[in-house]
Amino acid sequence: MEHKTTGLEHLIKSTGYSLKGLKSAVKYETAFRHELFLGIFLVPLAFLLGDGKFEIALMIGSYLLVLVAELLNSSVECVVDRVGKEHHELSGRAKDQGSAAVFVALVNCALMWALMLFG
Repeated sequence: MEHKTTGLEHLIKSTGYSLKGLKSAVKYETAFRHELFLGIFLVPLAFLLGDGKFEIALMIGSYLLVLVAELLNSSVECVVDRVGKEHHELSGRAKDQGSAAVFVALVNCALMWALMLFG
């Protein structure tokens, strides 16, 4: 039976797995790199243009949601590709829906920024 980690040991291992996943996304996912690059501008702009902590948090949070959606989309694509490269309706649907999640997150980010800056 495998030893289950708990407490600090679990936290350390989980953090390592998360960092490994981020490193993998940066290395293999062009869209994730583009979205990270966008953050170089958006995060400082949020601090400059946001009117108070609440607006800054909403602006940065909406950007971070894009990164979360992209990571989940990339993980779906990896699993689908691992299963097989041949065309299958369900595989296509899974990939399209993951892409749609990223699109919705990007629209949310754009709307949030527009409301904070112009609303």
